[in-house]
Amino acid sequence: MGLPLGRAAYPGQAWMKEKNRQEVLRTLPSVDEVLQLLRRKLTNGLPAETATDCARDTLARYRQVILEAPDSPRAQELDVSPEGIAQETLARVQEIVTPKLRKVVNASGVILHTNLGRAPLGAEILRRAVEVAAGYSNLEFDLKGGKRGRRDAAVESLIRRLTGAEAAGAVNNNAGAVLLCLSSLAAGKEVIVSRGELVEIGGGFRIPEVMRQSGAILREVGTTNKTRLMDFANAIGQNTALLLKVHTSNYRIVGFTEEVTVRDLARLGRDREIPVMVDLGSGCLTHLRELNTIREETPSDILGQGADLVTFSGDKLLGGPQAGIFAGHRNAVEPAKTHPLMRALRLDKLSLSILEGTLLAYLEPESVADRIPAIAFLSATESDVRERAEGLLSRLSSRAVERLRPRVVQGSSRSGGGTLPTQDIPTALIAVNPAPATNLSPDQMEARLRALDPPVIGRIQEDVLLLDLRTVFPDEERSVLA
Repeated sequence: MGLPLGRAAYPGQAWMKEKNRQEVLRTLPSVDEVLQLLRRKLTNGLPAETATDCARDTLARYRQVILEAPDSPRAQELDVSPEGIAQETLARVQEIVTPKLRKVVNASGVILHTNLGRAPLGAEILRRAVEVAAGYSNLEFDLKGGKRGRRDAAVESLIRRLTGAEAAGAVNNNAGAVLLCLSSLAAGKEVIVSRGELVEIGGGFRIPEVMRQSGAILREVGTTNKTRLMDFANAIGQNTALLLKVHTSNYRIVGFTEEVTVRDLARLGRDREIPVMVDLGSGCLTHLRELNTIREETPSDILGQGADLVTFSGDKLLGGPQAGIFAGHRNAVEPAKTHPLMRALRLDKLSLSILEGTLLAYLEPESVADRIPAIAFLSATESDVRERAEGLLSRLSSRAVERLRPRVVQGSSRSGGGTLPTQDIPTALIAVNPAPATNLSPDQMEARLRALDPPVIGRIQEDVLLLDLRTVFPDEERSVLA
């Protein structure tokens, strides 16, 4: 055991030729020897069972390589000393026990980046949620009456106040909300929807498939680019249970187009006594019309136009946790709240607490951007971002400037998360184009940023690395400076 941990017992690539395979196999240490070496070399404890499993796996893999491919490059590189095997085992243990979910710095400029967790959560909202979720809470307990309460009572009253709905509920995501409402209102019956609104949402989930799972029968009307009110009217029959309008939040059809408005569809629904449901998707609760020329209808807009039911997400333009919210007339909402799927799709206590905190922020519209990061990022002006970008570059060393050749350029941010697909948000970008002498390509720079702790995620466009501080929190700028 005299060799340092990780040093080869048989240096070079000739060890397999000097000893036959059986002799090499006999030199392999036992599991206990490997574990003893790990205990001796490490000051921090390791999960005993995990370390044992990794030691067994490492030894089994070494034996397999030695027996099956002794002349392969992989076999020639093996360090079969006890120390080498202990080092390999340690690496496997550390890979297992290191959390895979990590904080990253989003410098991509995509505000609701699906791959990066969509809406970032407000610090104050999150602190309150952790306080509630860390111990016991009145999740399903009525403190006034001293008896069992309803899990979503706190968020329902807020949703009703913010949307003008008679009743409301919340589940784990918007696809779940759509599935639940279709199951409760239209199982075994027809749902009429425009062919141009049969969208595919994230992860490959499609409206027709969600509808099929709910037990509802899809009835397509119109064409991809044009659907008229008479298409809906002519399709209504004795088995029609619902008229559905789906907001095309992740794409737009432009040019020679026509669609039925919520107001017209609601009027038809009232005339034929058929409820109208709108899947709004992004669920913005505040008018963003003055924020970078963004145009997006709110749930209260939809209900105000006569829809009986609206569904939307909690983690998109709402800026909260992953959740699906449904709100509207009581006779459309209550069947969903009493449906067996409601329990399967319900929110946990942590998500409910975060959602409640997010909704509470909207009661004070003038300060909502101070409490919800997604709204703050959406509302930042190009000059705001430019000032931050120029300030950051002023803190770079002259050598870094010479090597990386950064500059501030005009560009655009995106909302992301399947929202506002055609709306660019004017911004200022830090463009990094390393000098030829550095031998660093934009791809290599981007990879280096991802290798930092925490990783910094930018984007490459036209062979230039771009960093958008719109989506970078002020206290994260030092990570970008790295």
